[in-house]
Amino acid sequence: MMNTREVADYLRIKERKVYDLVRAKKIPCSRVTGKWLFPRQLIDLWVAQNTEYAETGADVRPSALVVAGSHDPLLDWAVRESRCGLALLPGGSLDGVERLARREAMVGAIHVLDSDSGEYNLPLIRQSLCGQNVVAVEWAQREQGLVVAGGNPRGLDSLRALRDKKARVVLRQHEAGSQMLLIHLLSEAGVKLADLEVIAPPAMNETDLAQAVADGKADAGLAVRAVARQFRLDFVPLHRERFDLVLRRRDYFEPPAQKLLAFARQPAFVARAAELGGYDIGNLGRVVYNA
Repeated sequence: MMNTREVADYLRIKERKVYDLVRAKKIPCSRVTGKWLFPRQLIDLWVAQNTEYAETGADVRPSALVVAGSHDPLLDWAVRESRCGLALLPGGSLDGVERLARREAMVGAIHVLDSDSGEYNLPLIRQSLCGQNVVAVEWAQREQGLVVAGGNPRGLDSLRALRDKKARVVLRQHEAGSQMLLIHLLSEAGVKLADLEVIAPPAMNETDLAQAVADGKADAGLAVRAVARQFRLDFVPLHRERFDLVLRRRDYFEPPAQKLLAFARQPAFVARAAELGGYDIGNLGRVVYNA
């Protein structure tokens, strides 16, 4: 993440111009604890998308048969069980958007909260995939919260408790929607990230985070209820979020995507969602963005 001065230096423009771009909503950014922050990956992508070429034309390259972006236990299971032909490449929501834009993925799995509007995913799509002819469909509503040891022996019932009880906290990578959510929730709770006892390295997916808690390497981390149940850990609910799948319009109608979405309407999928816990799939498949 870069602040306004750093992004101005990076783009070789005046800081005042950065603020003009922010006000016009023409540059990828988010507001955390009153400050504008700019993900370096999305700034690079934004620059590439706004580059003028001598010759232009429709980009007809096929998308890689990959689901990139955020890790989700239910999506992970469904991709394998549906035999849709897609591979999984979890690297965080921002990474998924970047790979989708470069056609290194057919599907971007994202859950990014815009702190200003309180809206999920759409501000990021509008800023980072403008002109890409993409569609976003809802996958699930998910419970996010603290994953803690079984029985919650340290009594970690809030984000303030993490600070006050000097709990060892495992984070996610900067590109992860869960990490951005954690920063937002900490700000709301009046807790600074620097006040927490953070262990290294960050977990690259939900499973790694839960494994760190299960192994006793960490006392807590922010993740979904489903992964806590998988590892027989306790869970302290903090937030409900919307998890979306983003695709190009053309790719939405291709067999891999249609096979995955068709499988998600089967009884076996509904049963699996209930077994994992923490999911509301009542609106699965609903188009939330089409441009």
